[in-house]
Amino acid sequence: MSEKRTVGVIAGRGIFPATFVEAAKKKGVRIVMAAFKGETEPEVAGEVETVEWFRVGQLAKPIKFFQQEEITECVMIGQITPGRLFDLRPDLRVIKILASLSERNAETMFSAVAEELGREGIKVLPSTTYLEEYLPGPGPVFGPKLDEAGLIDAAYGMRMAKEVSRLDIGQSVVVRDGTVLAVEAFEGTNKCVRRGGDLGKGKNVKLVKVSKPGQDLRFDVPVVGPDTILACRDAGVSTVVIEARQTLVLGLREVKELCETHRVSLHAQEEVDQPG
Repeated sequence: MSEKRTVGVIAGRGIFPATFVEAAKKKGVRIVMAAFKGETEPEVAGEVETVEWFRVGQLAKPIKFFQQEEITECVMIGQITPGRLFDLRPDLRVIKILASLSERNAETMFSAVAEELGREGIKVLPSTTYLEEYLPGPGPVFGPKLDEAGLIDAAYGMRMAKEVSRLDIGQSVVVRDGTVLAVEAFEGTNKCVRRGGDLGKGKNVKLVKVSKPGQDLRFDVPVVGPDTILACRDAGVSTVVIEARQTLVLGLREVKELCETHRVSLHAQEEVDQPG
């Protein structure tokens, strides 16, 4: 009989860690979690076999913890409150990583952390591992279907969002009738939604969320969940367009209920070629 697979989880906030833990446990996987004080939900920490708590900015101790638990592969999932990244109390290992980076953004920082883990014999897996059912294919997902004008706007928003993400500014834009109303940057999706909804006056306003060109699936994969739909409802944003097969929809049952109740369209769009 083969040994049960063990996967380490470096867990931030939100429902992503809980979704991964549930899916992995269904596959018979043993979970060892490195949780962060003030970020990781205590409830999800209670669902794993072994957990230890750290503060944001520590890396040496989580690595030592994983090694003691004989972890050779892990995932990095969930978010860290953006403001915390400017208020770090980094350990020496993180100080060394930060000093080596000429650009400090999510991709460069997480890539450097993944390399550091790799040097210690811990491979970082795609954050979509075990979560294939949460990556919708192209077409209507939940809520009202888009009409022809809506599909045209969705394709336009996809092109704009892809360009913004290529520049490493953010992964979301809010559009209305061929106009970009708001662009996501460091503040996060929900604040972008509020700005865009306010400017669009709640008419034909769409949130478009995409992956980066050449997206590293180990981290920063775009995610939509119940909070996204509620933010759109509150802001008067009627449609959420996600990139097909590249965006995780978490909390599927609740997202479906919210889309149907509040008449918010969730549509998965394939990337479209630039015109001309």
